Amino acid sequence: MPTLTIKVERSAYGGLSIGRHEGKIVMISGAVLPGETVEAIIEDERKDYIRAAARKILEPSPFRIEPACEYFGVCGGCQFQHIPYEMQIRLKEDILIDCLARQAQIQTALSEPLINRNPWHYRLRGQFKIFRGSIGFYRENTRQLVEIDKCFLMMEKINEFLGKIRTILSNDAVKEIHITCSEESAAALIKSVPAIESASDTKALAEMFLNLGFSGLFIETQNKKIYRFGKTCITLKLPDNQKYTVSPMTFFQSHWKLNQMVIEFITGRLQPVKGRKILDLYAGAGNFSIPLAADAEVTAVEENPYAVADGKRNIEINRIKNYRFISSSDKDFRSEQKFDIVILDPPRAGVSNRLIETVLSLMPEEIIYISCNPSTLARDLKKLLNRYHLESVRMIDFFPHTFHIEALAHLRLR
Repeated sequence: MPTLTIKVERSAYGGLSIGRHEGKIVMISGAVLPGETVEAIIEDERKDYIRAAARKILEPSPFRIEPACEYFGVCGGCQFQHIPYEMQIRLKEDILIDCLARQAQIQTALSEPLINRNPWHYRLRGQFKIFRGSIGFYRENTRQLVEIDKCFLMMEKINEFLGKIRTILSNDAVKEIHITCSEESAAALIKSVPAIESASDTKALAEMFLNLGFSGLFIETQNKKIYRFGKTCITLKLPDNQKYTVSPMTFFQSHWKLNQMVIEFITGRLQPVKGRKILDLYAGAGNFSIPLAADAEVTAVEENPYAVADGKRNIEINRIKNYRFISSSDKDFRSEQKFDIVILDPPRAGVSNRLIETVLSLMPEEIIYISCNPSTLARDLKKLLNRYHLESVRMIDFFPHTFHIEALAHLRLR
C-alpha cells in the first residue's frame, strides 16, 4: 500500500492527528504525538484531504512514554496511553478550543479544567464483549474480539469479576456483559442471542452469576425481554450524603469520583438556588439536579424508562418533595412553564433542534450545558449565543487515556 512520510502538526477529535502533504490535509490515525515524524499508510485520498494510518514512528516526540497496558494499540478502548497525563489534558483543551473556533466562531480562553489527578482504575462500569468463551473488547473499528485479562481503566473489583466470569463462559448465548460496581455491591447486565430458551435456563444462568458474587442481574434476551434477579440496582453517593441508585439499564457517569466533583462545581456555580425553578433535560436518574432539589423546584425530563424508574426511587429514598419526572423524548418535550435554570446533558448527538427552540422560548436566566462531544457542543452553542452570553467553558476529563472530551459551558441570558 502507498505510504507517505509526514510530520504531525496537532491532535484532532476522535483520536486523529493532523499533518499536511503537498498542500493537502492529512488525517492520521494511530498513537502519534504532535511534532513526531511518522511513516503512514494511505487509506483514502481525495481532492483536498488524505486519510492515513501511522505505521512507524520515524522521529519520536521527547514526551512519548511507554503505555502501561499490554493491549494498547490492539484493543480499541484507549488512544492516549503513550501521552503523559498532563499533556493529555492540554491536548484535549486544544481540541476543544479548535472545535469552538472553527465550528462556532467562538474565540475564548478555557476556564480551569475539572479533572481527577489519578487517571487509572476510575471506571465503575465496563461493557465487555463475549465470544466463544473469550471476554474482552473489540479491536478498533472491527468486530474482532481482543481477549483481555484486566483493564487499567476499570476499578479493581471489575477486574476481579472478569477472572471469575471466565469460569462460566461455556454458555454460547451470552454475547455481552455490563459490569457495574460500587463499594457496597455489584450488578451485571447480560445480553443474549438467540433468546434464552426457557425460564429454567434463564434462572440457571442467573444462579451461576449470582454465585460469583454479583448482588443482582439483568438478563436481556434477543426479543428485548428483561429478567431480573437479586438486587436490581446499586447505590452510589452524591454530595451531602444523598444516595443515588442506578440499574444496569440506566446510563451514569462511570468516573464517579470526578462526577461528584462536577456536581459540587455546578451546585456552587448556580448558587443561590433557593426558590428558583430548574429544568433538567436528558436528566438520567437525576444525577446533576437531585443535589439542587433541597432548595429549588426541579422538573426532570428523561426518555429512558429505566432511568425514570431509578430517578423516582432516588427522589423517594432522599425524601425529596419538590421534584418531578417527565417521561419524554427531547423532540416531544413541550412546556409552558417558565424556568430560571436549564441543565442540558445530551448524548453525543447533542441537543435536538426542536429542544433548542424550546429552551430559547423558555428564556431561562442561566443554562448549564454538559457535553460529551465538542463538535455538537460548538454547533449548539452557536445557536444559543444569539440570546446568551458564554460565562465560561471548561474541559472535563471523564475518560482519561481515551480521545473522549467532555465539557461544561455556563451561559447567562443577555
